[in-house]
Amino acid sequence: MPIVIDPDICNGKPIIKGTRITVEFILELLANGWSYEDITKNYGISKENILEALAYAAELLKEEKVYIIPSK
Repeated sequence: MPIVIDPDICNGKPIIKGTRITVEFILELLANGWSYEDITKNYGISKENILEALAYAAELLKEEKVYIIPSK
Protein backbone atom coordinates (compact mmCIF):
# COMPACT_ATOMS: atom_id res chain seq x y z
CA MET A 1 0.00 0.00 0.00
CA PRO A 2 1.47 3.36 -0.94
CA ILE A 3 -0.07 5.10 2.09
CA VAL A 4 2.43 5.49 4.93
CA ILE A 5 2.61 7.29 8.25
CA ASP A 6 5.93 8.75 9.33
CA PRO A 7 5.99 11.03 12.39
CA ASP A 8 8.80 13.02 10.76
CA ILE A 9 6.77 13.85 7.63
CA CYS A 10 3.70 16.12 7.66
CA ASN A 11 3.31 15.69 11.43
CA GLY A 12 2.54 11.99 11.01
CA LYS A 13 -0.46 12.43 8.72
CA PRO A 14 -1.02 9.62 6.21
CA ILE A 15 0.81 10.39 2.96
CA ILE A 16 1.43 8.87 -0.45
CA LYS A 17 4.69 6.94 -0.04
CA GLY A 18 7.68 8.87 -1.38
CA THR A 19 5.87 12.22 -1.32
CA ARG A 20 4.67 14.84 1.12
CA ILE A 21 1.15 14.64 -0.32
CA THR A 22 -1.35 13.80 2.41
CA VAL A 23 -4.49 11.72 2.05
CA GLU A 24 -6.33 14.72 3.49
CA PHE A 25 -5.03 16.95 0.68
CA ILE A 26 -6.12 14.50 -2.01
CA LEU A 27 -9.60 14.32 -0.49
CA GLU A 28 -9.79 18.12 -0.42
CA LEU A 29 -8.79 18.34 -4.08
CA LEU A 30 -11.44 15.80 -5.09
CA ALA A 31 -14.06 17.55 -2.94
CA ASN A 32 -13.24 20.78 -4.75
CA GLY A 33 -13.93 19.23 -8.13
CA TRP A 34 -10.43 18.28 -9.25
CA SER A 35 -10.32 15.29 -11.58
CA TYR A 36 -7.89 12.40 -11.27
CA GLU A 37 -6.16 13.77 -14.36
CA ASP A 38 -5.81 17.25 -12.79
CA ILE A 39 -4.23 15.77 -9.68
CA THR A 40 -1.87 13.43 -11.54
CA LYS A 41 -0.69 16.24 -13.84
CA ASN A 42 -0.18 18.81 -11.09
CA TYR A 43 1.26 16.59 -8.37
CA GLY A 44 2.97 13.73 -10.21
CA ILE A 45 1.12 10.89 -8.52
CA SER A 46 -0.76 8.09 -10.24
CA LYS A 47 -4.47 7.40 -10.40
CA GLU A 48 -3.72 4.27 -8.38
CA ASN A 49 -2.23 6.47 -5.62
CA ILE A 50 -5.43 8.51 -5.56
CA LEU A 51 -7.56 5.38 -5.37
CA GLU A 52 -5.40 4.07 -2.51
CA ALA A 53 -5.92 7.35 -0.65
CA LEU A 54 -9.67 7.00 -1.11
CA ALA A 55 -9.58 3.38 0.06
CA TYR A 56 -7.53 4.39 3.11
CA ALA A 57 -10.03 7.11 4.03
CA ALA A 58 -12.97 4.74 3.52
CA GLU A 59 -11.34 2.15 5.78
CA LEU A 60 -10.87 4.73 8.52
CA LEU A 61 -14.53 5.69 8.31
CA LYS A 62 -15.59 2.05 8.55
CA GLU A 63 -13.73 1.81 11.84
CA GLU A 64 -15.16 5.06 13.21
CA LYS A 65 -17.50 4.63 16.14
CA VAL A 66 -20.54 6.87 16.29
CA TYR A 67 -22.27 7.49 19.59
CA ILE A 68 -25.76 8.92 19.39
CA ILE A 69 -26.65 11.28 22.20
CA PRO A 70 -30.32 11.02 23.07
CA SER A 71 -32.21 14.27 22.65
CA LYS A 72 -33.87 15.74 25.71
